[in-house]
Amino acid sequence: MSAAAALTRVSPATRARCFWRGLFLQAAWNRRGMQNLGFAYAIDPALKALYRDPAARRAALGRHLGFFNCHPYAAAAILGGAIHHEERIAAGAEPAQAVVAYKATLQGPLAAVGDGFFWTALRPSFGALAAVAALLFGWPGVVGTLTIYNAIHLSLRIGLFRAGYREGDAVVGAIARLALPVIADRLRLAGAVLCGVAASLLLATPPVRDVAPLLAPAATAVAAAAGYLVLARGAGLFPATYAALAGGAGAALLAGRLHGSF
Repeated sequence: MSAAAALTRVSPATRARCFWRGLFLQAAWNRRGMQNLGFAYAIDPALKALYRDPAARRAALGRHLGFFNCHPYAAAAILGGAIHHEERIAAGAEPAQAVVAYKATLQGPLAAVGDGFFWTALRPSFGALAAVAALLFGWPGVVGTLTIYNAIHLSLRIGLFRAGYREGDAVVGAIARLALPVIADRLRLAGAVLCGVAASLLLATPPVRDVAPLLAPAATAVAAAAGYLVLARGAGLFPATYAALAGGAGAALLAGRLHGSF
C-alpha cells in the first residue's frame, strides 16, 4: 500500500475544533515564542487524531512549540496547511521538518498581507462606517456595522483555513487570487470618504440631522462609487485619498456655514 493510500484524514469535526481554537491564537502570547503556544493549542486536536502513540504525539506537538508569529486572521491559512502536512507526515509521505519549513516560510509574508488588508484597510474603513452609522442610527448602527465586519472577517478566516488544508503549499496561489492588496486600496479610499461624511454630520445642526438619515446613505453610496471609479481609471491611491479628505473637510465646513455652526 502506498503512503498516499495509507494517509489518514482529520475529520471535519476535528478540523472545526482546530479552527475554533485558532480564534484564540494570541491568548497565550509571549515574548519568546509569541503565538507558538496558541498555535500548538489550536492544532492539538488534529495531532491527537493522527498520532495514537503518546511519544509520537509529543514529538509532533513539540514541532509547533517553536517561534511563530503571524497576523491572527491570516494565520488560519497556515493552521489549515499545517494539518495538511501533519497528515502526510503521519503517513510517512513527508519528513517531520516539512511542516516546520512550511510555517517558517509563510508566517512573514502572510503577516504582511494580513496587516495590509485587515489592520490598515478593512478595520479602519468599518470604523469610519460605524461612526457614520452611530450618528445616523445610534447604537443599532454600531451593532449592525460590527455584525457585518465580523461576518466578513470570519468568512475570510474560514476560507483561508479551508484553502490551507485543501491545497497545502499551493495556498499561496489561492491567496494571491483574492487580490487583497487591490481591495485594500479601495477600502482605504472608502474609509476616507466616510470620514468626510461623518465630519459633515457632526457639524450639522439638528434640522439637518433630521433629514440626514435620508440623504447621508445616498451621499455615501455616490461617494463610494465615485472613489471606486477614480481608482479603477488609474488614479494614484495617495492623491485620491488626499482629495477625498479635502472634499470631506470642505463639505463639513460648507454644511457648518450654511446651517449656522460657524
